Amino acid sequence: MLKVVVPSLALILAGFVAVSAAEKSAEVESGLKPGTFVPAYHVRDITGPKKGETLCYRCRYGSKPVVNIFAREITPELTALIKDVDKQVGENKDKKMSAFVVFLSDDADNMEPKIKELAKKNKLTIPLTIIEDVAGPEEYKISKDADVTVMMWVESEVKVNHAFGKGKLKKENVKKVAAETKKILAD
Repeated sequence: MLKVVVPSLALILAGFVAVSAAEKSAEVESGLKPGTFVPAYHVRDITGPKKGETLCYRCRYGSKPVVNIFAREITPELTALIKDVDKQVGENKDKKMSAFVVFLSDDADNMEPKIKELAKKNKLTIPLTIIEDVAGPEEYKISKDADVTVMMWVESEVKVNHAFGKGKLKKENVKKVAAETKKILAD
């Protein structure tokens, strides 16, 4: 009997390890690590209150709780994440929660209409912006392997960081990441 139980237990444990490894492989290392100071950088506002202007939303939001999403392309999963964050910003106005999305592109003329359509179609209120550089702001260390990098901070200190390779942001990741906004909201 023991000869049957031990191999079965080993297979079960291997299954758990495989699931954990699969979850980990969805994420890549990108962006500022938790505990890091959030430096200033400039973006071109596409849909926010300063449409067409170049500005620093990191500076504008100051010490508020902020969700900053960096993305390279528009996908249904990214759209779901942005919509969820947009909703949470609306529900947490009393806590001054803010958010903005930065699209990293070397073809802003092609990307800008897609960004505007995303905002219009989904009635988004958080600013969608662009940086005309696929590498993003140098200090932020956005990995070339990251399709989506999400950082959350408060008092200019990163509290949450998640990054996903191309095609790796899934529905279950969206819910997990969006739920972590509680880490930047003061009670």
